[in-house]
Formats: sequence, C-alpha cells, structure tokens
Amino acid sequence: MANTDITATQSMANTKDSAPSMDFFGERVVSHPNEVPDFVRNMHQRLVSNASPNDRMLMDIVRLAEAHPADVAVTLLRRAPSCDRAARIMWRTIASSEMALEKVLPTLLCVLEDWPLHRVSASDGDKTKVFALAATVVVWEILCLPWCPAPFMEYSPRLLVALLFQVFVSTLDMPEEVNTFWKGYQEQLSLPISINRFAVQTVRALFRHLRCLDLLVAVERKCGWDTLLCAATHHYAMGLLAREMHRTSNPLCSCIAEIRHVLMPLCSHVALHLLQLLSTQEPRWDLPALAFLVEVLECHDMKEWSDSALEIISRRLQSKSKEKRRLALRGLVVLSKDPSLAEGIRSLTQSLMGLLQDADGEVVALILSVFLNELEDRATLISSPTALQLAEVLRQLFDYDNSHVPLLSIRLFRAVMELVMDKGKKPLKKHVSQSLLPLFFHYHDQNWHVAEASRETLLCAAKFLKRRRLKQLVKKEKLWKFAECLLAEDRSRAAEHLRQALPYLQSPQEPLREAAVRFIGIAGRYLRKQQEETWLIYKGEGSAAGRGSCNPCPSCGGLCSLCAQRVSWAEHAEISGACGGFVPSSFGLIPVVPAPSWPWLEQAGIALAWGSPRVPANLESDCVSVPLSSSPSGPV
Repeated sequence: MANTDITATQSMANTKDSAPSMDFFGERVVSHPNEVPDFVRNMHQRLVSNASPNDRMLMDIVRLAEAHPADVAVTLLRRAPSCDRAARIMWRTIASSEMALEKVLPTLLCVLEDWPLHRVSASDGDKTKVFALAATVVVWEILCLPWCPAPFMEYSPRLLVALLFQVFVSTLDMPEEVNTFWKGYQEQLSLPISINRFAVQTVRALFRHLRCLDLLVAVERKCGWDTLLCAATHHYAMGLLAREMHRTSNPLCSCIAEIRHVLMPLCSHVALHLLQLLSTQEPRWDLPALAFLVEVLECHDMKEWSDSALEIISRRLQSKSKEKRRLALRGLVVLSKDPSLAEGIRSLTQSLMGLLQDADGEVVALILSVFLNELEDRATLISSPTALQLAEVLRQLFDYDNSHVPLLSIRLFRAVMELVMDKGKKPLKKHVSQSLLPLFFHYHDQNWHVAEASRETLLCAAKFLKRRRLKQLVKKEKLWKFAECLLAEDRSRAAEHLRQALPYLQSPQEPLREAAVRFIGIAGRYLRKQQEETWLIYKGEGSAAGRGSCNPCPSCGGLCSLCAQRVSWAEHAEISGACGGFVPSSFGLIPVVPAPSWPWLEQAGIALAWGSPRVPANLESDCVSVPLSSSPSGPV
C-alpha cells in the first residue's frame, strides 16, 4: 500500500516544475470558495474507496491547494487527523508542488504552534478545533518523502521552533482527547513511542533533510535528544542544540560549505522567532527559548536585534526563577561587550547591585563580568553613589569561596578607583583604606591570577591614597615591610587591622593562614603603645570618661593591649581563641582562658607558657612574630 502512495505522488513530482494553471482542463475545480471543504471531503472519501487515484484527481488536489491553501489544509486535518492512507496521498501530492506546499505550510505552522487545539473557521463556517499534533503528523509524512521540498528549507527556522515547542509542551500538557487521538495513530502505524519522542523524531528528520548530519551526531553524542524529553532538563538541551548549531556553522569548525550555508542563517532566524515569542507577556516556553537565545547572541546576524534582546533579557533579571535570572545574566555578559548598548546596560546598575547579594557564586561572577565589560576600554566615569555602593559590596567579595569571584571583584575594585569621578574620590578613601589588608593577604593567594590582581590593585590603592611609602614597597614586593609600614602609619587602627586578619586564620589556603599568623604577631607590637592607658583604667586612675566607657575584661583584668583599644569582651575572646588562649601585651602573651591544644601554633614556633606569660626566645620580646621558616606545614 505504501508503494502505491509513493508511486502516485512521484508521478506528480516529475512534473512539479510545470504544474498546470487553474484552467488547464478548461474548467475550474470549484465555482465558489464555500465549496472547497465539501470538495476536499468528497475527494478524501473517493480515495478511501479506490485503490489508487487517477491523474485528474491528483491535479485537482494541487490546483485546489494553490488556490485555497488554508481551507484545503484545515479541512484535511479535520477530516483525517491521524493521516490515513487517503490523506497521505493527498498531502504527498500537495508536497510534490512547490507552489502548493509553499502556500499550505503557513497554515500548517499556525496549527502546529497552537497546542493542543487550534481554533479556526473554514469558509463553510465549520469551527471544529484542529489537533496541533495532526499537523506534526503531516510534517512527518512529508519529511518521509525521498526528496526534500524546497519550501521546507525556507520555513525551516519557524518549523524547527514549532516542533521544539511541541516537544516541551507535550511533556507537560496532555489532554485526554489528544491522548485518544495519539493512540489511534499509534495503532494505525504501530508506533511504540510517546508524543514527545515522536516530535523529537520529526526534529531529527528535519535536520537530516537540511543535511546537518554533523549536528545530529554531536547532539546524540552528548545525549541531547534524550535531555529534550524531560521538562526539567529541556532548557539545557536547547542550549546544547544552539551551541552545536553555532559551532557547526563556524567556518573553523566545519569544512562543508553547504552545511555552513544552511546553519548560519538558521541560527539567527531561529533566534529571531524566539525573540518574537519572548516578547509576549506570559510566554509558556520562555526558559527554553531564553536558553537557546543566549547561546547565539554572538552570531553576527544578531547585531541588529541587540536592542530587542537587551529589553527582553533585562525583564528576566527580576524573575522568581533562579535559572531564568542566571540565563539573563549570561546574555547580559555578551551584550555588555557591545558599546552601542552601554546606556541600556548602565540603566540596569541598581538591579544588578541588588542581585549581588545572591549566594550563588556563578550568578555573582556573571554580574561582576557585566560591570567589567561595561567599564573596559571606555571613557565611562562612575558616579560617586555608585562607586561607594560597589566598593562596599566588592570588599566583602574578596574572600568569596569561589576563586573566580575574588578575581573579578578585585579587578572591578581597581576599575572603580580608576574611574570614579573626582568628587567621589574623597568619600571612597575610607573603603580603599579598609581594602589594603585584605588585598595584602590575597597577595599570598595560591591562585596566581588572584595574587597578581591583588598586587596590581594594592598598587593602585596605595597610589589612590597617596601613600608613597606603601606604593614603593609593593613595587619592590617587600610584603612584610609593607605590613609593618601599614601598622606603623595606622597605629590607632592596629586593633582594627587585627580584627581584619582573624578570618584568614581559618582560610582553606595554607599561605593565607601563615600570613595571618605572622601579621597578628606583628600587630601585637603596635598594640603595646596603649599599655599606659590600660593600666590607668585597670587601677581606676583614668579619667571619668575612660572609666565610664571601658571596664577591664574579667579574663585578663585589663592588662592586655586589647583593652586599651576598647575591644569588646566578645571580640577579646575571639582574638584570644585565635591565639591559643592568649592575647598580646607589652609583657608578651597573657593567658585569658585555659589554652586549647593547637599543635600548629607550636609548630609555628609559638611556645605558649601557662602561669607566667612569656614569649619564646626566637621571637621578639614584645610581640607574637612568627617566622615563615617555622610555619606549620600541615592544614589548620
């Protein structure tokens, strides 16, 4: 029976370039458009009754489809939604004429895109709904022909989008009437597959007709077709498909010119259809569509649509869906490289600042990348309020547990110092000053890129603050001279620097832990200067203001240098815990609580004595200075 179908349509395919006009036989097929649905139904019935059609009947089908494509397509889909043998003959006959198929395809696509049922009225007033899946079946039947109809090439972007949408939506929304229809079609052709698998099979058939065999193999190798079938992973597969289409269309990746000629416009045209889809108020397919769009934004053909893409992507920044926000940010990273979109990107600054509080390291890194792209190679000055906001947030990101985030935040901090407006420099000095010690510690980072960025930013910070001595020491890479100089120039902030150093004792990186231990020891020397005030407070001989503002810590009796700095008891305990139960003083190390056993401190050269506070002989008599040569070799 199948051979009869193909033979009947092949005879038409051989003469498709010379299809007759409406009056080839000296008469018209119908006298009025209202007669078209009845004529199509009668023709279908005749084909059901007869074994094979005659040439006159086949020619009538073609002529009618060319003259009344919408009525022919809709009536045939209603009459035979499961595409029985008679309907297959009619559809394949229509496909044999390029003109007829070109006129019928827009109607098929409209039905395909309207899941699960398409509402349309025929010329005879029939308003029966049409199954979207019935149009998919027709597309599949046409793609099974031994030749590729030319109109399919022209309409392939829209057809691909419609089929991919149907793959997704058929996984989520399956009305009972659609299930009943599909079971009938399965029984007719003995198909053991689900609806969404059938839609994927149709997508693959379309790519085969477009001769994109490399693409099919690449997606198959990465399990992309199976990933399309799950609603939760559909958008990942869409991104994979877009990447492979873009890669295969790249002249450096594909040696077949014909494939590049097909895929290069296909990528951009599919993206254009998706832009139109995403511009609707409540698209049902926005996450997969966004996933595809983001991957092809760098296509050259997409440049003219960048404004539309920016508008659509910016609306997704405030989405409740974390994945949509992430995809929107990925799109912004690409768009922020375009100087023509600088103003639009700048308008999103406050929205992006709010998203920096996200706990997801990838999201934070994407936002920082957008800011860096916006500032790179442009004479864009940063306003004072924005610079202050950024500086405050960025300092907190230096110690982020994702190594990419500290690198980007340090680079962006440098850009802020370099590009802030003149009137914003003075308010920014406080944040820059507070960044010196964190940048000093990250100078010891195991990640070479982070260490180098810290060195460059530290140099920029010293220049910004006009601290020539610090700048010279950074240039000469005399790090510990830098630390001593920093403490010497900021004696009044020694306790504050000590507090900043404490978190680095718990760093997962050994070089940062070693640097923190050594810095805390150096800081102890500068805390000694407050001893006299401490003793006055302890003896009750200080001023009324002094006695009222600070009570001696019950742990040490006010003997340590921390009390002189008005360090709270809670912080007192925190610092003593970090130093093995001791705090720095002019006498050496004073025990405040029973010291826990910290072998790494002993390995570092700190021999703590309980009872009479003393400092090890190999250290200076007034601080806890840890030689790097005796630093702990194992993890803290």
